[in-house]
Amino acid sequence: MAIPDLPILSMLRTRMQWHQERQRVLAENVANAETPRYRARDLAPPNFASTLQRVSISMARTDPGHIEAVGGGSHFDDDRNLRYETRPRGTAVSHEEEMLKLAGNQAGYDAVTSIYTHSLSLIKTAIGKV
Repeated sequence: MAIPDLPILSMLRTRMQWHQERQRVLAENVANAETPRYRARDLAPPNFASTLQRVSISMARTDPGHIEAVGGGSHFDDDRNLRYETRPRGTAVSHEEEMLKLAGNQAGYDAVTSIYTHSLSLIKTAIGKV
């Protein structure tokens, strides 16, 4: 398997692409904030459940002194409620919400690129190509 094809690196690349596309969609929301009857859009985050199930390693308690693993997955549901207020002109874009989403998206992108870069550095170190 080639290094770029490792599942974790593939998922990180997909996540970076999602952040790039989401940035474009959020920027369109801000640009069209004054367009009559325009509704803000957003992208659903990528779902890596099937990939994680294929490559996940289950934890095993090999010693009585080890802490036992508890549950898996998230206990939180996705918030699918759109809370956009419609202005008298018919627009439903909140500059504040969109700017917060843009800032959060940028922070997410920065985190993913940092993890990707560090992962590649670790792999290079492991194979002796520093």
